[in-house]
Amino acid sequence: MMKSCSGSSMICSAKVQLIYLLDRFAQNELGQTRLSLICINEFPGVDGFRGFGELTGEQLAALFPQRQEVTQSQLDLGSRAWQAYSSAQAAGLIDLVDSDTSALPFLKGALTRHLQRFPSTDNGLGRIESVGLELIAKGYPNFRSLFPAFGRREPEYGFGDSQFYLELKRLVDAATPLLTLSVEGNGAATDQAQMLLSSFEISEYGKAVLAGEEDFVKSNGIDIWLGGVHLEGHESGWRWDEHAQELLVVL
Repeated sequence: MMKSCSGSSMICSAKVQLIYLLDRFAQNELGQTRLSLICINEFPGVDGFRGFGELTGEQLAALFPQRQEVTQSQLDLGSRAWQAYSSAQAAGLIDLVDSDTSALPFLKGALTRHLQRFPSTDNGLGRIESVGLELIAKGYPNFRSLFPAFGRREPEYGFGDSQFYLELKRLVDAATPLLTLSVEGNGAATDQAQMLLSSFEISEYGKAVLAGEEDFVKSNGIDIWLGGVHLEGHESGWRWDEHAQELLVVL
């Protein structure tokens, strides 16, 4: 069996699938099964390479000779990563980031990007929402231009348009909204096509949050899952400190 990984460093669906599979294989007797892995950070002729989904079938086939047999250390590390990612507590993720993850070369960056999704100590927003808000304030109100701008700014996350849209919609639907939403020719986005016709406008409260003068979680509460960690209430329990580059527990 062959599995692939790329330099995109978000714990996105592909990374989650990889560590899940490594954990499953680590828990079972493999017998005659041989596992191989392809890990690359670039592909010749593809500028700004972000992942295997950009490649043609022919390009993917050209990578097959580069496969390497999965080692026991990779199985063990993948298992540790899955257990930490799916845990109800974030302490295991912190320990893992501070440990040797060289057996899976892109894991440390992916874990860090995941931790940056936790509410910031500055304003209560995760990195994705904060960057989205910043781009809207800088002149990308229309989703059709906002989403590509986000992809250029944060290519490591590998988000699809619907994923990013839902992150922004949470800021629209908050008790004290950071954004307002409008759709060309209609009052609300109801399907995929209308989503692309959406535009956002930052509220005065949104500007205050972006400036670090207000805290989104304290004002609106939170109810989201990041891996196995459920953040809820008017204090998230965990906060990302961008300046110290570490995740802090909030008592």
